[in-house]
Amino acid sequence: MSSQRILLIGPTGQVGWELQRCVQPLGEVFTVGRAPTGVAQAFIDLSDPDSIRRVLREVKPAIIINAAAYTAVDKAEQESELAHTINGTAPGILAEESLRLKSLLIHYSTDYVFDGSHSQPYTESDTVNPLCVYGTSKLAGEQAISAVGGQYFIFRTAWVYGLRGKNFLLTMQRLAKERDELKIVADQIGA
Repeated sequence: MSSQRILLIGPTGQVGWELQRCVQPLGEVFTVGRAPTGVAQAFIDLSDPDSIRRVLREVKPAIIINAAAYTAVDKAEQESELAHTINGTAPGILAEESLRLKSLLIHYSTDYVFDGSHSQPYTESDTVNPLCVYGTSKLAGEQAISAVGGQYFIFRTAWVYGLRGKNFLLTMQRLAKERDELKIVADQIGA
């Protein structure tokens, strides 16, 4: 039985790093990222539609996993065009190529597509209402994928953490080693 080719976009981020480990047994994993590293096998520029199409047409994956994103939430307010290109436009192009290749597209989004007004966990059928550029750009990506159709899954993540990268858990561990007392916000709730 031949293994299926899996394209993982964004292998150096927190989600992508963990996905690499998890998807290895499922097939031949080909990783692409924005910078040449020991992790990414090739370069992809999600702000360049031609780069996206070229990579997908060369790799011809059965499964496309998009774990890449413009994730600097605060900085996105000043760089909204770039955030929308990477988070909104690129997923639509991935969906178009996925449809052309008859591939499955797995796309990672965010709970920032919601406004945080619920006191209960959100469901996929809840009304979206992003309050920031990051959330708006990620919602645009979801909508672009949905408009293209084909075979896809969209996962909305929240409070992502892992063994590497910048995240709340690792920050608290580091600060606990450096300080006698920690002052932590108590009014944030994850979906």
